Amino acid sequence: MPGAADIAAIKKDIETYEATRASVARRVKWRVPLFVGLMVVFVALIAWLFNKVADPNEQWFSTPHVFLYGIGLVASSVLYFQAMKPATRLQQSFRETLLPIIFGSIADMRYQHGGRPNSFDRLPREAVGAFNKQSFDDVVSGRYEEFPFELYEAELRVGSGKDSSTVFKGVIVAFEAIEPFPGVLVATRRTNAVVGFFRGMFASKMQDLSSGVPELDAAYEFRTDNIEAARPLVTGRLAQALKWLGETWPDDPARVALNGADGFLLLPQTKNFFELPDISVPLDYQTHVAPMISDMGAMLATAALVRKIGVRDGAI
Repeated sequence: MPGAADIAAIKKDIETYEATRASVARRVKWRVPLFVGLMVVFVALIAWLFNKVADPNEQWFSTPHVFLYGIGLVASSVLYFQAMKPATRLQQSFRETLLPIIFGSIADMRYQHGGRPNSFDRLPREAVGAFNKQSFDDVVSGRYEEFPFELYEAELRVGSGKDSSTVFKGVIVAFEAIEPFPGVLVATRRTNAVVGFFRGMFASKMQDLSSGVPELDAAYEFRTDNIEAARPLVTGRLAQALKWLGETWPDDPARVALNGADGFLLLPQTKNFFELPDISVPLDYQTHVAPMISDMGAMLATAALVRKIGVRDGAI
Protein backbone atom coordinates (compact mmCIF):
# COMPACT_ATOMS: atom_id res chain seq x y z
CA MET A 1 0.00 0.00 0.00
CA PRO A 2 1.26 3.55 -0.72
CA GLY A 3 2.55 5.69 2.12
CA ALA A 4 1.13 9.02 3.27
CA ALA A 5 3.33 10.99 0.85
CA ASP A 6 2.22 8.82 -2.08
CA ILE A 7 -1.44 9.17 -1.13
CA ALA A 8 -1.03 12.96 -0.94
CA ALA A 9 0.55 12.94 -4.42
CA ILE A 10 -2.30 10.81 -5.78
CA LYS A 11 -4.92 13.13 -4.31
CA LYS A 12 -3.12 16.14 -5.79
CA ASP A 13 -3.22 14.51 -9.23
CA ILE A 14 -6.89 13.73 -8.71
CA GLU A 15 -7.52 17.44 -8.10
CA THR A 16 -5.76 18.29 -11.37
CA TYR A 17 -7.77 15.63 -13.19
CA GLU A 18 -11.01 16.88 -11.69
CA ALA A 19 -10.38 20.43 -12.90
CA THR A 20 -10.07 19.17 -16.48
CA ARG A 21 -12.70 16.42 -16.19
CA ALA A 22 -15.52 18.86 -15.50
CA SER A 23 -14.87 20.86 -18.68
CA VAL A 24 -14.40 17.71 -20.78
CA ALA A 25 -17.64 16.25 -19.40
CA ARG A 26 -19.47 19.40 -20.53
CA ARG A 27 -17.95 19.11 -24.03
CA VAL A 28 -18.94 15.45 -24.35
CA LYS A 29 -22.44 16.20 -23.10
CA TRP A 30 -23.21 18.28 -26.20
CA ARG A 31 -20.87 16.53 -28.67
CA VAL A 32 -22.56 13.11 -28.44
CA PRO A 33 -26.15 14.21 -29.16
CA LEU A 34 -24.93 16.68 -31.81
CA PHE A 35 -22.75 14.20 -33.72
CA VAL A 36 -25.19 11.28 -33.52
CA GLY A 37 -28.27 13.49 -33.92
CA LEU A 38 -27.00 15.00 -37.18
CA MET A 39 -26.42 11.51 -38.57
CA VAL A 40 -29.97 10.44 -37.60
CA VAL A 41 -31.43 13.52 -39.30
CA PHE A 42 -29.30 12.88 -42.41
CA VAL A 43 -30.40 9.23 -42.64
CA ALA A 44 -34.06 10.20 -42.13
CA LEU A 45 -33.83 12.81 -44.90
CA ILE A 46 -32.27 10.37 -47.40
CA ALA A 47 -34.84 7.71 -46.43
CA TRP A 48 -37.64 10.22 -47.11
CA LEU A 49 -36.16 10.94 -50.54
CA PHE A 50 -36.01 7.18 -51.24
CA ASN A 51 -39.77 7.07 -50.60
CA LYS A 52 -40.28 9.22 -53.71
CA VAL A 53 -39.10 6.37 -55.94
CA ALA A 54 -39.90 3.36 -53.76
CA ASP A 55 -42.88 1.06 -54.27
CA PRO A 56 -45.83 2.34 -52.16
CA ASN A 57 -45.89 -1.01 -50.36
CA GLU A 58 -42.22 -0.64 -49.39
CA GLN A 59 -42.26 2.87 -47.96
CA TRP A 60 -39.36 3.16 -45.44
CA PHE A 61 -38.54 -0.58 -45.78
CA SER A 62 -37.31 -1.10 -49.32
CA THR A 63 -33.93 -2.72 -49.97
CA PRO A 64 -32.19 0.68 -50.38
CA HIS A 65 -33.80 1.82 -47.13
CA VAL A 66 -32.47 -1.19 -45.21
CA PHE A 67 -29.02 -0.70 -46.73
CA LEU A 68 -29.12 2.98 -45.75
CA TYR A 69 -30.11 2.15 -42.17
CA GLY A 70 -27.17 -0.24 -41.88
CA ILE A 71 -24.73 2.42 -43.08
CA GLY A 72 -26.32 4.94 -40.73
CA LEU A 73 -25.92 2.59 -37.77
CA VAL A 74 -22.22 2.05 -38.49
CA ALA A 75 -21.64 5.77 -39.08
CA SER A 76 -23.46 6.65 -35.83
CA SER A 77 -21.19 4.30 -33.88
CA VAL A 78 -18.10 5.88 -35.44
CA LEU A 79 -19.39 9.37 -34.66
CA TYR A 80 -20.20 8.37 -31.08
CA PHE A 81 -16.63 7.26 -30.41
CA GLN A 82 -15.37 10.38 -32.18
CA ALA A 83 -17.53 12.53 -29.91
CA MET A 84 -16.19 10.69 -26.85
CA LYS A 85 -12.53 11.15 -27.85
CA PRO A 86 -11.83 14.09 -25.51
CA ALA A 87 -12.99 11.96 -22.55
CA THR A 88 -11.07 8.87 -23.75
CA ARG A 89 -7.84 10.84 -24.22
CA LEU A 90 -8.13 12.53 -20.84
CA GLN A 91 -8.77 9.30 -18.95
CA GLN A 92 -5.96 7.41 -20.66
CA SER A 93 -3.53 10.29 -20.07
CA PHE A 94 -4.51 10.35 -16.41
CA ARG A 95 -4.06 6.59 -16.06
CA GLU A 96 -0.57 6.86 -17.53
CA THR A 97 0.24 9.46 -14.87
CA LEU A 98 -1.66 7.91 -11.97
CA LEU A 99 -0.79 4.21 -12.19
CA PRO A 100 3.00 4.67 -11.77
CA ILE A 101 2.27 6.75 -8.65
CA ILE A 102 -0.29 4.29 -7.27
CA PHE A 103 2.10 1.38 -7.69
CA GLY A 104 5.25 3.35 -6.90
CA SER A 105 6.26 0.77 -4.28
CA ILE A 106 6.77 -1.76 -7.09
CA ALA A 107 10.41 -1.75 -8.15
CA ASP A 108 11.15 -1.09 -11.84
CA MET A 109 7.47 -0.45 -12.44
CA ARG A 110 6.47 -0.04 -16.11
CA TYR A 111 3.05 0.58 -17.60
CA GLN A 112 1.68 0.34 -21.12
CA HIS A 113 -1.77 0.29 -22.63
CA GLY A 114 -2.82 -2.17 -25.31
CA GLY A 115 0.65 -3.58 -26.03
CA ARG A 116 1.39 -7.29 -26.34
CA PRO A 117 2.84 -8.57 -23.03
CA ASN A 118 6.31 -10.06 -23.30
CA SER A 119 5.33 -13.21 -21.39
CA PHE A 120 2.18 -14.01 -23.38
CA ASP A 121 3.92 -16.19 -25.96
CA ARG A 122 5.25 -18.41 -23.14
CA LEU A 123 1.78 -19.00 -21.66
CA PRO A 124 0.89 -22.70 -22.24
CA ARG A 125 -2.06 -22.79 -24.61
CA GLU A 126 -3.47 -25.71 -22.62
CA ALA A 127 -4.25 -23.19 -19.87
CA VAL A 128 -6.71 -21.23 -22.02
CA GLY A 129 -7.67 -23.49 -24.92
CA ALA A 130 -7.73 -22.69 -28.63
CA PHE A 131 -8.19 -19.05 -29.68
CA ASN A 132 -7.59 -16.98 -32.79
CA LYS A 133 -8.09 -13.45 -31.48
CA GLN A 134 -6.50 -11.74 -28.52
CA SER A 135 -6.69 -8.22 -27.11
CA PHE A 136 -4.88 -6.62 -24.19
CA ASP A 137 -5.75 -3.61 -22.08
CA ASP A 138 -3.49 -2.41 -19.25
CA VAL A 139 -0.08 -4.05 -18.78
CA VAL A 140 1.91 -3.50 -15.57
CA SER A 141 5.33 -5.03 -14.95
CA GLY A 142 8.06 -4.73 -12.34
CA ARG A 143 9.42 -6.52 -9.29
CA TYR A 144 7.36 -7.57 -6.27
CA GLU A 145 9.01 -9.16 -3.23
CA GLU A 146 12.21 -9.47 -5.28
CA PHE A 147 10.67 -11.44 -8.15
CA PRO A 148 9.88 -10.04 -11.62
CA PHE A 149 6.27 -10.15 -12.79
CA GLU A 150 4.03 -9.01 -15.62
CA LEU A 151 0.34 -8.40 -14.94
CA TYR A 152 -2.09 -7.73 -17.75
CA GLU A 153 -5.74 -7.76 -18.69
CA ALA A 154 -6.49 -10.06 -21.62
CA GLU A 155 -9.47 -11.27 -23.63
CA LEU A 156 -9.01 -14.36 -25.81
CA ARG A 157 -11.67 -15.36 -28.32
CA VAL A 158 -12.20 -18.15 -30.83
CA GLY A 159 -14.28 -18.04 -34.01
CA SER A 160 -15.45 -15.04 -35.98
CA GLY A 161 -18.47 -12.77 -36.12
CA LYS A 162 -21.60 -13.99 -34.36
CA ASP A 163 -20.05 -17.44 -33.93
CA SER A 164 -17.13 -16.17 -31.84
CA SER A 165 -16.94 -16.90 -28.13
CA THR A 166 -14.69 -15.90 -25.25
CA VAL A 167 -12.33 -18.60 -23.98
CA PHE A 168 -10.73 -16.36 -21.36
CA LYS A 169 -11.31 -12.84 -20.06
CA GLY A 170 -9.56 -11.54 -16.98
CA VAL A 171 -6.17 -10.87 -15.46
CA ILE A 172 -3.02 -12.90 -16.10
CA VAL A 173 -0.07 -12.62 -13.75
CA ALA A 174 3.18 -14.01 -15.16
CA PHE A 175 6.07 -14.51 -12.75
CA GLU A 176 9.47 -16.12 -12.45
CA ALA A 177 9.32 -19.51 -10.73
CA ILE A 178 11.46 -20.10 -7.64
CA GLU A 179 12.41 -23.49 -9.08
CA PRO A 180 11.76 -24.29 -12.76
CA PHE A 181 9.30 -27.08 -13.49
CA PRO A 182 10.73 -29.67 -15.93
CA GLY A 183 7.92 -29.41 -18.46
CA VAL A 184 4.38 -28.03 -18.58
CA LEU A 185 1.72 -28.35 -15.89
CA VAL A 186 -1.71 -26.70 -16.03
CA ALA A 187 -4.67 -26.64 -13.69
CA THR A 188 -7.78 -25.47 -15.55
CA ARG A 189 -11.52 -25.39 -15.08
CA ARG A 190 -13.03 -28.80 -15.84
CA THR A 191 -14.72 -28.87 -19.24
CA ASN A 192 -17.46 -31.08 -20.63
CA ALA A 193 -16.60 -34.43 -22.18
CA VAL A 194 -16.87 -33.25 -25.81
CA VAL A 195 -14.49 -30.31 -25.31
CA GLY A 196 -12.13 -32.55 -23.37
CA PHE A 197 -12.13 -35.16 -26.16
CA PHE A 198 -11.22 -32.69 -28.90
CA ARG A 199 -8.63 -30.97 -26.72
CA GLY A 200 -7.03 -34.36 -26.06
CA MET A 201 -6.76 -35.01 -29.80
CA PHE A 202 -4.56 -31.93 -30.23
CA ALA A 203 -2.57 -32.27 -27.00
CA SER A 204 -1.52 -35.92 -27.09
CA LYS A 205 1.64 -35.27 -25.10
CA MET A 206 -0.36 -34.05 -22.12
CA GLN A 207 -1.56 -36.57 -19.53
CA ASP A 208 -4.31 -36.24 -16.96
CA LEU A 209 -3.80 -36.75 -13.25
CA SER A 210 -5.82 -36.09 -10.11
CA SER A 211 -5.15 -34.32 -6.82
CA GLY A 212 -6.94 -36.87 -4.68
CA VAL A 213 -9.17 -34.10 -3.29
CA PRO A 214 -12.73 -34.80 -4.54
CA GLU A 215 -13.92 -31.17 -4.62
CA LEU A 216 -10.81 -30.06 -6.51
CA ASP A 217 -10.95 -32.91 -9.01
CA ALA A 218 -14.60 -32.04 -9.64
CA ALA A 219 -13.70 -28.42 -10.43
CA TYR A 220 -10.27 -28.78 -12.08
CA GLU A 221 -8.47 -30.74 -14.75
CA PHE A 222 -4.74 -31.28 -14.15
CA ARG A 223 -2.66 -31.92 -17.27
CA THR A 224 1.08 -32.28 -17.75
CA ASP A 225 3.77 -33.59 -20.08
CA ASN A 226 5.87 -34.75 -17.09
CA ILE A 227 3.58 -36.75 -14.87
CA GLU A 228 6.28 -37.93 -12.45
CA ALA A 229 7.42 -34.39 -11.66
CA ALA A 230 3.84 -33.09 -11.55
CA ARG A 231 2.28 -35.69 -9.23
CA PRO A 232 3.83 -34.45 -5.94
CA LEU A 233 2.86 -30.86 -6.80
CA VAL A 234 -0.72 -31.68 -7.77
CA THR A 235 -1.28 -33.72 -4.59
CA GLY A 236 0.63 -31.22 -2.43
CA ARG A 237 1.15 -27.47 -2.61
CA LEU A 238 -0.83 -26.94 -5.82
CA ALA A 239 -3.90 -28.56 -4.25
CA GLN A 240 -3.49 -26.39 -1.15
CA ALA A 241 -3.12 -23.22 -3.24
CA LEU A 242 -6.18 -24.02 -5.36
CA LYS A 243 -8.32 -24.65 -2.27
CA TRP A 244 -7.32 -21.21 -0.99
CA LEU A 245 -7.93 -19.65 -4.42
CA GLY A 246 -11.39 -21.20 -4.45
CA GLU A 247 -12.26 -19.09 -1.43
CA THR A 248 -10.61 -15.97 -2.83
CA TRP A 249 -12.03 -16.20 -6.40
CA PRO A 250 -15.28 -18.17 -5.90
CA ASP A 251 -17.16 -17.14 -9.09
CA ASP A 252 -14.93 -18.68 -11.75
CA PRO A 253 -12.03 -20.95 -10.72
CA ALA A 254 -8.57 -19.40 -11.01
CA ARG A 255 -6.15 -21.26 -13.27
CA VAL A 256 -2.47 -22.02 -12.76
CA ALA A 257 0.16 -22.92 -15.35
CA LEU A 258 3.85 -23.79 -15.03
CA ASN A 259 6.14 -23.81 -18.05
CA GLY A 260 9.78 -24.27 -17.16
CA ALA A 261 10.96 -21.14 -15.35
CA ASP A 262 7.67 -19.31 -16.02
CA GLY A 263 4.61 -19.43 -13.82
CA PHE A 264 1.16 -18.05 -14.65
CA LEU A 265 -1.83 -17.22 -12.49
CA LEU A 266 -5.02 -16.67 -14.51
CA LEU A 267 -7.88 -14.92 -12.75
CA PRO A 268 -11.12 -14.92 -14.81
CA GLN A 269 -12.89 -11.61 -14.32
CA THR A 270 -15.33 -9.52 -16.35
CA LYS A 271 -14.58 -6.13 -14.82
CA ASN A 272 -11.74 -3.84 -15.84
CA PHE A 273 -9.48 -3.57 -12.79
CA PHE A 274 -7.88 -0.27 -13.78
CA GLU A 275 -10.90 1.42 -15.34
CA LEU A 276 -11.77 4.94 -14.23
CA PRO A 277 -15.43 5.87 -13.68
CA ASP A 278 -17.42 7.54 -16.45
CA ILE A 279 -16.25 11.05 -17.33
CA SER A 280 -19.43 12.45 -15.75
CA VAL A 281 -18.56 10.94 -12.33
CA PRO A 282 -16.19 12.86 -9.99
CA LEU A 283 -13.12 10.78 -9.17
CA ASP A 284 -12.71 9.95 -5.49
CA TYR A 285 -9.61 8.39 -3.92
CA GLN A 286 -11.44 6.21 -1.40
CA THR A 287 -14.14 5.05 -3.80
CA HIS A 288 -12.19 4.53 -7.02
CA VAL A 289 -8.45 4.46 -6.37
CA ALA A 290 -8.05 2.64 -3.03
CA PRO A 291 -9.91 -0.50 -4.29
CA MET A 292 -7.63 -0.51 -7.35
CA ILE A 293 -4.57 -0.55 -5.07
CA SER A 294 -6.09 -3.27 -2.90
CA ASP A 295 -6.91 -5.47 -5.93
CA MET A 296 -3.38 -5.10 -7.29
CA GLY A 297 -1.86 -6.01 -3.93
CA ALA A 298 -4.12 -9.06 -3.59
CA MET A 299 -3.25 -10.36 -7.06
CA LEU A 300 0.50 -9.99 -6.52
CA ALA A 301 0.31 -11.56 -3.06
CA THR A 302 -1.58 -14.49 -4.59
CA ALA A 303 1.07 -14.86 -7.30
CA ALA A 304 3.75 -14.86 -4.58
CA LEU A 305 1.91 -17.76 -2.92
CA VAL A 306 1.57 -19.70 -6.18
CA ARG A 307 5.31 -19.30 -6.82
CA LYS A 308 5.96 -21.61 -3.87
CA ILE A 309 4.15 -24.55 -5.46
CA GLY A 310 7.22 -26.11 -7.03
CA VAL A 311 9.66 -25.54 -4.18
CA ARG A 312 11.07 -28.59 -2.45
CA ASP A 313 10.23 -29.04 1.23
CA GLY A 314 12.72 -27.23 3.42
CA ALA A 315 13.68 -24.76 0.67
CA ILE A 316 11.32 -22.04 1.94
